[in-house]
Amino acid sequence: MRRAWLAIPFFIMSLLSLSAHAVMTIEISEYTASARPIAVVPFAWSQPDKPPQDIAWIVAGDLTRSGLFKPLSDADLVSRPTESAQINFRDWRLLGVENIVIGKLMPDGPGKYIVQFQLFDVFSGEQLLGYSFPAQTADLRGVAHHISDLVFEKLTGLRGAFNTRIAYITSGKGKGADHSLVVADADGYNPKVVLQSDQPLMSPSWSPDGNSLAYVSFEGRKPSVWIQDVVTGKRRKVAGHKGINGAPSWSPDGSRLALTLSKDGDPEIYVLDVNSGRLTRLTNNAGIDTEAVWAPDGQSLVFTSDRSGRPQLYRVAVTGGTAKRITFDGEYNAGASYSPDGKRLAMVNGDDGKYRIAVLDLENDLMRVLTEGSLDESPSFAPNGAMIIYASKYGRRDVLAAVSVDGAVRQRLVLQEGDVREPAWSPLGK
Repeated sequence: MRRAWLAIPFFIMSLLSLSAHAVMTIEISEYTASARPIAVVPFAWSQPDKPPQDIAWIVAGDLTRSGLFKPLSDADLVSRPTESAQINFRDWRLLGVENIVIGKLMPDGPGKYIVQFQLFDVFSGEQLLGYSFPAQTADLRGVAHHISDLVFEKLTGLRGAFNTRIAYITSGKGKGADHSLVVADADGYNPKVVLQSDQPLMSPSWSPDGNSLAYVSFEGRKPSVWIQDVVTGKRRKVAGHKGINGAPSWSPDGSRLALTLSKDGDPEIYVLDVNSGRLTRLTNNAGIDTEAVWAPDGQSLVFTSDRSGRPQLYRVAVTGGTAKRITFDGEYNAGASYSPDGKRLAMVNGDDGKYRIAVLDLENDLMRVLTEGSLDESPSFAPNGAMIIYASKYGRRDVLAAVSVDGAVRQRLVLQEGDVREPAWSPLGK
């Protein structure tokens, strides 16, 4: 992250205010030209009162956010079938719709429900999916996201990431302002403050099981690294050495953290065994080594270093040894994030005073700049590898944004009441 690089400790800077409980709204700015028309029909609900959740609206929103689908608006629905026998496939074909989702939400006792859905191919009339799920009121949004995941995977062959979460940092202005570590659903709903502090918080990193976050806190007016259970709130300090304690990153097996520590002089990359507390130093360089991330196979790490004069990305084996530079396009490359398959690296690429999100294909060494902002930073891959979430500027506001790995789909995630930064996307299933 550029601002982190320019100030050590990394982000002692002015931060803008927001309400941590505000829901983020998502604005789609660009679709892929090949987005599929799909109909998501309102689910049947037989009770006189309003349904506890609009399942179809959530599913349609998820598919819209993917950029790969264009659900019909309610006004464009030619009919509202809730049974397969009610579907007139010819009518939907005339609209160019390729698939249709129908379903029912049925009470099953106090606070309990059954959610049924079916997915059809409009051209063949074939049922592609059909499931029934029990759910309590609090689980209905999660069930809707799960339906979206199933539909997305069936139609694209790629696992959906709608039933995941994002962690991010919010902060207030001025002396005594609060700083919050927040976790929300991937669509911005259900925000939960994991930790609130009168000192800065930074660098959230998800454990592979999605149960914990590692982060940096400046409580006591010095940086330290903590691990916190996102459900129970239980936490423990794992690094509080003299100087810098920063940039935690979980190993794929969840047993270790990569850290940046300056306890022995310059900021270097260390690996911490989270159970035993044993530290292993990986780099030894006159300069700044920071922001290490693990390769998905756990055998190496990529980190940012200015050993060549300006920040660039380097790779080092988890056993140590000589680090190899891997970025050469641009004056500045920092803040890497691995794709889940290990074939790509997202990063902040800087040229001519502009900092944008780029992706490096590790198989052919080709780099592609994906964004058009002047200060984009903190990229984090979705756990299915389809999108990258990052921090950006929108006017005078700090917002989150997302872009597809081919650059075709772009969206902004805007808090209605403030600003947000440093996103981290959770693993699948969490």
